Amino acid sequence: MLSRNVIRRLVQLYVGLALYGVSSALLVDAGLGLEPWGVLHQGLARLTGLTIGTVSIIVGAAVLLLWIPLRQRPGLGTVSNVFVIGIAMDSTLDLVPAVHGLPGRIALMAAGILLNGAATGLYISARFGPGPRDGLMTGVHRLTGLSIRLSRTAIEIAVVATGFVLGGTLGVGTVVYALSIGPLAQLFLRVFALPDPAADRAPLARATAEAILPE
Repeated sequence: MLSRNVIRRLVQLYVGLALYGVSSALLVDAGLGLEPWGVLHQGLARLTGLTIGTVSIIVGAAVLLLWIPLRQRPGLGTVSNVFVIGIAMDSTLDLVPAVHGLPGRIALMAAGILLNGAATGLYISARFGPGPRDGLMTGVHRLTGLSIRLSRTAIEIAVVATGFVLGGTLGVGTVVYALSIGPLAQLFLRVFALPDPAADRAPLARATAEAILPE
């Protein structure tokens, strides 16, 4: 029988991942610029004709394969991340009507970024393993010896550049996201923090948080 702590962690994991997908969809609807990986997903979606959620799932699965040579170990949260976010994105885009007018789009962008910070705090605090893209950053760090910050920056620059060339939306939302997601996620990490009896998980948790959160 699952303990209350495990049940709460599972709830936080799946609510967090679902809200992350919702927040990403709000940024797409706002049309003012996406988060780095969102730029790539949107560019590939426009190139292939697939939905952005489907592309997110495919990219997540492909990145997860890179964990093999990087000797990263996926967790429940890692695999769930691949599917839940993409499904939530497409579902939200199907349900939320288009917003016209700059004030409405700005409000949608702000809501998306705030919700993304809360979602990040929820699923990281659940401690079921990093997402595929987060693990890629920590894997590159361990393989090359580069700092996590430099590894993250290099990967995200490559991702944004590729996505922009393919037609992904790069704009003020991208900049606001980059500047605000770190403080927001740190805030919500404290709000949703759970006691962790397993002390040996601390290094992984720190590495994961460092990979995700801008310094």
